[in-house]
Amino acid sequence: MTTTFYEHWRDVPDDTWRWPNFSPAEIACRGTGKLLINEPALDKLQVLRDRLGKPLIVRSAYRSPEHNRAVGGATRSKHMDGAAFDIAMSNHDPVVFEAAARAVGFLGFGFYPRSGFIHVDLGPTRQWGEQFPIRATSFAEDTPPAREDLAQSRTMKGGGAAGVATLGAAGVEVAQNVLAETQTAILPLVPYLDTLRWLFIAVALVGIAVTIYARLDDWKRGLR
Repeated sequence: MTTTFYEHWRDVPDDTWRWPNFSPAEIACRGTGKLLINEPALDKLQVLRDRLGKPLIVRSAYRSPEHNRAVGGATRSKHMDGAAFDIAMSNHDPVVFEAAARAVGFLGFGFYPRSGFIHVDLGPTRQWGEQFPIRATSFAEDTPPAREDLAQSRTMKGGGAAGVATLGAAGVEVAQNVLAETQTAILPLVPYLDTLRWLFIAVALVGIAVTIYARLDDWKRGLR
């Protein structure tokens, strides 16, 4: 087993660190800043990161003996050998993580669902703690009905008809007034324009009724 000890992680030469997804600060002792580089363990950690394809949040890696005692670690904890890592499950499915960790060669597993992390180490083969609950994936029971194409929407059609008819009625009324005041030669047309105005008003009312009916029907069918 190849290991290298540093009094502080800042002492690690940049050209000797070969684990691209981790830094000396992440792997160093949280209490003292000391660092024991365990190359086989870090190699497996990097392979696990590559296999999963997303970040590993390292909660604890190397622990100096004094820091291990301070946090109540096991007297023969693998953390003191730089051969153990506590990885947060906040961005991982624990079942997928465990399977991947076993596949790359980790042998020791500790499960801490209440604290939200899994401990992995180089062995011997063993495990402890309560397994994480299975994370269920929620699926909709049925595909929700598609919304109507706006161009085909009864609400849009009804509203559009009402709008056009209202504008038409207003336009006829204006034309009627203009003709009555300035076009005396064609006054006989005025009664017909009055009829046309009422026709537009009727179309507008029908459009409004269609809009209201379509809205209520959509609510009943769950489309809105």
